[in-house]
Amino acid sequence: MVSRPSALDALDGAPSSLPHGTEVTTRVERLHGERRLPQGLVGRIARERDGGFDVHVVGVGDVWFRREELLPRREGQLAFAVRRDAAWNALRQCAVLEATVGSRAWGLANDQSDTDVRGAFLLPFSWTAGLVEPPRDLVSADGSQTFWEVEKTIAQALRADPNTFELLFVPTVRATDEVGEWLLAARESFVSTQLFGSFGKYALRQLDSLTKSARLAEHRDTVLDWLRAKPTLSLDEVATRLARISPRTHATDAEALLATKTYLKQLYRSLSDQGLIAANDFAALKAFALAGGAVHRGDEDGESQARRLSPKNAYNLLRLIHLATGWLRTGVPEFAATGALKTRLLDIKAGRVPLDEVLREAESLAPELEAARDASKLPEAPDRLVAHRLLVRISEARASRWLSRAEGPWGTTAPAAPSPER
Repeated sequence: MVSRPSALDALDGAPSSLPHGTEVTTRVERLHGERRLPQGLVGRIARERDGGFDVHVVGVGDVWFRREELLPRREGQLAFAVRRDAAWNALRQCAVLEATVGSRAWGLANDQSDTDVRGAFLLPFSWTAGLVEPPRDLVSADGSQTFWEVEKTIAQALRADPNTFELLFVPTVRATDEVGEWLLAARESFVSTQLFGSFGKYALRQLDSLTKSARLAEHRDTVLDWLRAKPTLSLDEVATRLARISPRTHATDAEALLATKTYLKQLYRSLSDQGLIAANDFAALKAFALAGGAVHRGDEDGESQARRLSPKNAYNLLRLIHLATGWLRTGVPEFAATGALKTRLLDIKAGRVPLDEVLREAESLAPELEAARDASKLPEAPDRLVAHRLLVRISEARASRWLSRAEGPWGTTAPAAPSPER
């Protein structure tokens, strides 16, 4: 039996696709193994298959639903999903550069690894000449392919964005049009010692933040233990206890207390969204604790989002530090990990290395990273004149193809540009 939250029905009348990552609310109850999942759970689209969608629900795992059993949580998300699908279908043919990236390009893939594709696309002239703001990103429905508009690609490269540099320099990159060939010919002009900050220092900051997030996730279990041991504790009392052991620093005790109280409210809201507690309030959290409730350790689907993603993020961030150090030292990027480094990264990815140990290892690499920057022969800044001339050349080529009705997706077979709403 399908039971719908009637107040939201008007928001979702179209049977549109739901792109990877879209936040949804379930419209029906579902049995998942021996567990009854109530209507109204919140999750994110993990993949589309078999005429429906796998929805990842934190604390539960991936659960399959038909499209009509799902409701985008925000009205704008549905409109965004429709626009994103339309842009992908119209402009995917306009790609000029593409590459296989991620773990398959780093030599760190396994049988479960996805194949991620990144690239650049050139908008037809007609898409740039009207009132409608054209898309700057193309993303496939499953999230495995991402393409940036050419001007955005160059802008990101000028600030040494790691994902853009990976697209431009990974050995699997290939041009599918002469505009892509121009981008590859100019790529060395984008490289500078600025990658010290965008790769290395960025990775160190993110690892530190990741460690703190994991510690906060561990505090969830501590809070449940406190409530089981002393059910009379109030929200303020639990927040005060938590502030004493929190890894985050604050200017005043009042700020620390406010932060931990906010965390507790987020905790019981999250558990409520998962259907683990009866209501979105502290009393329900306390009842859950007294009933012996727990988010089980060791079960990946039962882990908090922060903890579940930590090993994967940690190994990638450590990889970035090694990549930046080598690139600064030699002037040549080495994306594929080999030897002892590869073994170490795979151990971290698999969760066999404590996060604190990864952070200490990353911090120990900081002096070597700084020494590589100081001795680097790379320029201090990218060559913006080369980038300027490249953008002018690309703009002229786009206009020429349109005006001459050249064969292809920028001329005779260009997709129709969207019109503004009346």
